[in-house]
Amino acid sequence: MSQPTPSFYNLAWRWHFYAGLFVAPFMILLALTGIIYLFKPQLDPLLYDHLINVSPGHHRLSADDQLQRVQATYPQGHISQYLPPINPERSAQFVLSNAGRQLNVFINPYSGEVLGEQDAKLNLQAVARALHGELMIGTLGDRLVELAAGWGVVLVVSGLYLWWPRGQSAAGILWPRLSRRGRVLWRDLHAVTGFWGAALLLFMLISGMTWTGFWGKQYADLWNQFPAAMWNNVPQSDVEARTLNSAARQTVPWAMENTPMPVSGAHAEHMAHGAHTSGPAAPGITLQEVVDTASTRKVEPGYSITLPTTAQGVFTIAVFADDPRNDATLHVDQYTGEVLADVRWQHYSNVARATEMGVMLHEGKLFGSLNQIAILLICLMILLSSTSGLVIWWKRRPKGGLGVPPLRHDLPTWKTGVVIILALAVAFPLVGASLIGVWLLDRLLLLVRSKPQHERAS
Repeated sequence: MSQPTPSFYNLAWRWHFYAGLFVAPFMILLALTGIIYLFKPQLDPLLYDHLINVSPGHHRLSADDQLQRVQATYPQGHISQYLPPINPERSAQFVLSNAGRQLNVFINPYSGEVLGEQDAKLNLQAVARALHGELMIGTLGDRLVELAAGWGVVLVVSGLYLWWPRGQSAAGILWPRLSRRGRVLWRDLHAVTGFWGAALLLFMLISGMTWTGFWGKQYADLWNQFPAAMWNNVPQSDVEARTLNSAARQTVPWAMENTPMPVSGAHAEHMAHGAHTSGPAAPGITLQEVVDTASTRKVEPGYSITLPTTAQGVFTIAVFADDPRNDATLHVDQYTGEVLADVRWQHYSNVARATEMGVMLHEGKLFGSLNQIAILLICLMILLSSTSGLVIWWKRRPKGGLGVPPLRHDLPTWKTGVVIILALAVAFPLVGASLIGVWLLDRLLLLVRSKPQHERAS
């Protein structure tokens, strides 16, 4: 009598269970924080009207006059960044460190009145961004988010395998059976939402991973290259532009993160490797001159100016534009005002351009309100899919256990599954390592459980 053909449905279900149990809480957090950050353009003026919105005047104070007013208000503060008004009805902003806190200080560019401050790391948008990127726990959080995103890919692949109709009717597969109740309805909501949102979720996962500290950095180092000639005549430091970004604040575009920071001074090339440990900055040009350089070079409003912190540091003008074609990153010599580097969209590689476009789509900025609504719907789909999956598990879990789907110990090796794991391990090394680790642990548990059965049978 021939042996029945083994089914790998339960194996895929088992992996889907592992992935879902780990990923679902992260997906819920990422979707909620993503929604908050998605509507930053609408929420900030609403929540911080007294800080952001001003009445236009006839004469705007120079950047240096604004700087002096802020320095007078915070005599012990160390100013690191200046953000000129994005339009005539907006305030200017300085970022500074004062008494161990990093502050966003807002000033009326017409009257010079210091409007107030907010904690640069603990305001709503900064917290949402930090939670979204690294769970507000630094490198460990970054790696956990990356793992969750990678396991999200496993979740999508295994979910599509489980969703495959296998002769079932379209009801419950392509649309939910709303007349049903209980676990069946939750299962339908999970399956249908997961299917229709699979491609969108994959896009959100992969585009988001470009910002991670491990896979994202490797991806940038591999694909994000600029012609070496761009830096031939520019003294460089060991410091990369990514140091200007943080979990709570984006300064330079993604495409610029792995580029070297130039250094100021006629003899700077001889001190490049010690740029980050040299003496304090002593600019020979004014902040207003840097603003004028941005205007002359036609940098899009919304840019920031990062001030030098060392004797070899530079002023950095940067805008991470909603439309990446308007991106700009300029490094300016703090003594002479010479533009040492001016990198724009046309200098990006094709991969960098595609990635920047993907990131702006991910953040809902590329096509205005339409893009925001589309990403909001995707976030809601992620919330529904994650929540329904957890409800299904909670309803079927046994008392005192997790309810891991059962698996025959004598099931042959699923070659397709092995290929998928190997492909993920190559594409996402950190995720691949965790997949192999979980697979080995799962094999061990199956062996341990099967041994007593064999002993009883003998």
